[in-house]
Amino acid sequence: MNSPAALTFLLGAAVGGACATWLKRRPALRRRSKRKPLDPPEAQLRDWIEEVPQGWLLISPDNRIAGLNPRAELLLGLDDSGLALRGEPLAVLQPDEAVQHLVDLAREKGLAQRGNWPLPGSNLDLRVMPGNQGWVAVILQGRNPLESQLEQQEQWVSDVAHELKTPLTALRLVGDSLALKAEGRQAVLVERLQRELQRLQVLVSDLLDLSRLDNTPFSDDQPQASVDPLDVLASVWTVLEPLAQERAVHLQLQTHGSGRDPALRRAAIDPARFHQALLNLLDNALRYSPDGSAIAVDVGVRNRWCMVAVRDHGPGLSETDLERMFQRFYRGDPSRVRSPRSGSGLGLAIVQQIALSQGGMVRASNHPDGGALLELLIPRSGAR
Repeated sequence: MNSPAALTFLLGAAVGGACATWLKRRPALRRRSKRKPLDPPEAQLRDWIEEVPQGWLLISPDNRIAGLNPRAELLLGLDDSGLALRGEPLAVLQPDEAVQHLVDLAREKGLAQRGNWPLPGSNLDLRVMPGNQGWVAVILQGRNPLESQLEQQEQWVSDVAHELKTPLTALRLVGDSLALKAEGRQAVLVERLQRELQRLQVLVSDLLDLSRLDNTPFSDDQPQASVDPLDVLASVWTVLEPLAQERAVHLQLQTHGSGRDPALRRAAIDPARFHQALLNLLDNALRYSPDGSAIAVDVGVRNRWCMVAVRDHGPGLSETDLERMFQRFYRGDPSRVRSPRSGSGLGLAIVQQIALSQGGMVRASNHPDGGALLELLIPRSGAR
């Protein structure tokens, strides 16, 4: 790859994604006669690359530095300029084995890879993009101290959850054994112990789920099952119905528009994850539903999305709720809860991570007629 071609690849990688998104969203235009594409001058390409806010590193097929911009020099803490390093082996930048593995993996699979470039005292976000004939472009993005601290905290919580899983299982077995022999006051205490151990097990399970979802980035090439949301909702309600019957809360399920067509409303998603997401959404609605009310679930189709909207008839969402409800461990005002059951504060965070890992999204609002409205949008089968 010659120099102009390398520059074209580098700039194209930077703006290609944004252009593709814009082209998909702009209104349809009248087709015009084909025109010869214009190539910007090489000097202009260099100027643009020098000024982008991310660090850019271009790696040749034989793992040599073909170029890097000033931002990359700053992020990597280099004393030498990019011109002085051009042609030098990538090893002079002292990347760790994980970085080199991502570069090799991008070449081998032909797919962009994400990761970290560890540095003393901080990490850089890394995106490795493959080109033709073994060329690779690397985008480097710095993190602010708060982001690094939050990531370390999440990693610590995940590690603790892994360590707690086995001893909690052992304690549950001990509690079950004690329950068979305890009487009177001791039986009450053992029952309380079992409830708390069960709550901790659910919390640990949720934390491990979030950890797995965080490490499952979405890929368009990822094969997905074709699932009818009505089938999953029926399965979910069989789990929650006994709890709902205790408070005379019932499910009000409806479809509208294209959502009435079973072939059009099918979602491209892992069935187990879909079940988990809908279970968390309906369980959340049940907690905030007044006794004797309904949980309204509406299944529809919106452009390329299969949409499941869950509405309760509770007090609705405050401004703080709308801002923070998908954060880990966030719990709303306890006075709004209508159920005696307490959650882990992770249910909606898991819903959001499931949606993102499947190429979808989840959003919250207050329904015009009262109550909270949560909408889960998942790509429709065949619409990716």
